[in-house]
Amino acid sequence: MTAETPSGKSNLLRWGKLLFRLTILGLVTFGIWHTVGKAIDDLQTRGFDIAEVQPGWLVAAGLLYLLGLLPCWWFWHRTLRAMGQRPRRLETLRAFYIGHLGKYVPGKALVVVLRTDLVRSERVNTTVAATSVFVETLTMMGVGAFVAAALLGALFREHVWLLGLAIGLMICAGAPTLPPIFRRLVRMLGVRRVNPDIDAALAGLDYRLMAFGWITVGLGWWLMGLSLWAVLKAIPTPVPVLLSDVPLLTACVALALVAGFLSLLPGGIGIREYVVMTLLAGPFGPGAAAVSAILLRFVWLLGELMLAGILYAWKLPVDAAGSFERKVES
Repeated sequence: MTAETPSGKSNLLRWGKLLFRLTILGLVTFGIWHTVGKAIDDLQTRGFDIAEVQPGWLVAAGLLYLLGLLPCWWFWHRTLRAMGQRPRRLETLRAFYIGHLGKYVPGKALVVVLRTDLVRSERVNTTVAATSVFVETLTMMGVGAFVAAALLGALFREHVWLLGLAIGLMICAGAPTLPPIFRRLVRMLGVRRVNPDIDAALAGLDYRLMAFGWITVGLGWWLMGLSLWAVLKAIPTPVPVLLSDVPLLTACVALALVAGFLSLLPGGIGIREYVVMTLLAGPFGPGAAAVSAILLRFVWLLGELMLAGILYAWKLPVDAAGSFERKVES
């Protein structure tokens, strides 16, 4: 067998992964189809009109989402610094938001590629940068699953299977963020062969850094919950949308994004919408739940594209960026 010929085991694993993803997609598609059917009936009954949507609230939802990602960027910047790198804030900010678009490509590996390529320099090692992206991403997902599990368990226990899903996702995504486990995983992947100094960088990943990450990223999830709240405020609903609904909406957003991420489907397509519609159908009706799920994806994607486009076009020269940051820090 030549090096170019894949082994039977590799083929079996590849087909197994494909079958698993197709099965998930099929089940989710069926669930969405069933839910959307109810939603259409509800919309027709209430005479929903797109002209009833209030664009001001959608703009607010987009801004809240982009603000909700800021704590994740700040944690990633701190992680790079803790690992001995010297990136500038403007560099990591630009790389973070542009790289975020990579999640819409199957496998989501493009997120790592884009961020690493945009942030690497003589001050930032390529291997360390790629490793730091995994730290930030897993922390974001782990915190999101924890937030969802805590809120569902405390306030919405009737959603038993979603609570169980949140706990399972928290273990899957959160456990690898523990410094000893993450260091072991990196060594198992053979990163040392590419970068012999990776152990020195990994030493900077400690519990103090992770505590900072969990607190700041947790704030980000609440802001994203407020983003969904703003989307619901933008559309007519059978019952008023109150600030007291934010815990449910935060749990909804967190669980939807984490489940979508771990599905490995581009942008969590289908998974996110299904979770949102399932959790919101009861309190707000299937029609409002379906519309909010669709608008949420549209608003978030549009916000990401607009900000990424601005940051891609606005690239300060290195000297100017360094001078700007020194003035800010002083």
